[in-house]
Amino acid sequence: MEMDKNVMQKAEVLIEALPYIQRFNRKIIVVKYGGSAMVDEELKHRVIQDVVLLKLVGFKPIIVHGGGKEISKWVGKVGMEAHFVNGLRVTDEPTMEIAEMVLNKVNKSLVQLVNELGVKAVGISGKDGMMLKCEKKYSGGADIGFVGEITKVNPKVIYDLLEKDFLPIICPIGFDENFLSYNINADDAACAIARAVNAEKLAFLTDVEGVYRDFNDKSSLISEITVDEARDFVAGGGLGGGMLPKLQNCIDAIENGVNRVHILDGRIPHCLLLEIFTNKGIGTAILRDGDERYYHVGE
Repeated sequence: MEMDKNVMQKAEVLIEALPYIQRFNRKIIVVKYGGSAMVDEELKHRVIQDVVLLKLVGFKPIIVHGGGKEISKWVGKVGMEAHFVNGLRVTDEPTMEIAEMVLNKVNKSLVQLVNELGVKAVGISGKDGMMLKCEKKYSGGADIGFVGEITKVNPKVIYDLLEKDFLPIICPIGFDENFLSYNINADDAACAIARAVNAEKLAFLTDVEGVYRDFNDKSSLISEITVDEARDFVAGGGLGGGMLPKLQNCIDAIENGVNRVHILDGRIPHCLLLEIFTNKGIGTAILRDGDERYYHVGE
């Protein structure tokens, strides 16, 4: 009987995914969701499909999202002026109020998308369960308003949700010792949360293909790098502006117990599945020293 080639390919893809499914069963994966994948409706659906699939094959995914573009839009809509210090938006009290409203709106729209695919999601902010405690963050000594630096993560509410089989979707609003609200950089929040729950993996969806040895040479994409190599790379000073804090965050996460960090191009449909379930991978994986490499194996 002549078997359709496409059908056979599908079977091969599923078998290729098997070792990864076995390896990560019941493990926590934190997905930092941002960039174009949050703005383009089709990409948004695909990311959510990926996360739902991860959940249904036994992972315990957590989504941490930002919403900077959306905040800027609403600040403009209400006719407010944006003020910047050192290139960073100053979050005064009225801006903070809008940021919190907008992030919660984004949060519930993601909850709805996951729910529509038949998985129960719960949206929370860092204020829920007193999860993200922070203090005021300064930029080069300058006051940039209600922008927070996380000082303590209490993951209890996350564990409670995971235990009851919910998919937590977290927006990065924290509180200080006076219980005032603070906006937190979503990359920082994802890292701090991944560390606090001892995540197996932390995946950043970005608008770049990954980390390049030389940004001007697109063939120099690094598919795997150890944390030691990443430290040398940061110290070498060859990194583009936006990637430096991201890579530093990745190094911190691995030093604090996260096993593997992935930097992925969220503009590629189903980038999460391709990175996690195939032998090739498509972004940059940062791994702890001594951890086995696995993109060249045919496990």
